[in-house]
Amino acid sequence: QVQLVESGGGLVQAGGSLRLSCKASGRTFSIYGMGWFRQAPGKEREFVAAISRSGGSIYYADSVKGRFTISRDNAKNTVYLQMNSLKPEDTAVYYCAAGRLTSSDSNEYNYWGQGTQVTVSS
Repeated sequence: QVQLVESGGGLVQAGGSLRLSCKASGRTFSIYGMGWFRQAPGKEREFVAAISRSGGSIYYADSVKGRFTISRDNAKNTVYLQMNSLKPEDTAVYYCAAGRLTSSDSNEYNYWGQGTQVTVSS
């Protein structure tokens, strides 16, 4: 079992920045690929970014490429999502997830956090 707790969400103006954190506890963090997903009201959950166990492979959704950066610190059991140049359309609940693979497919992830709200005002 892996428990995931996100933090760092909040309200920010368009063009601003936020850094989300996701701390894991339980089984060894470094054996899991980690992903960030988001879900806006009335929309399906969508992939944002993913990072492999070692951090050597990283993937982004086209909508966030060049603005968001995913990273991880295995010594701290934490994955981060640095979000810059935020837009109102980035408003959503952001979830981190852990899985055996590094994937943009949410079905590949076994463990999920409770989510943190990000609201970007125009």
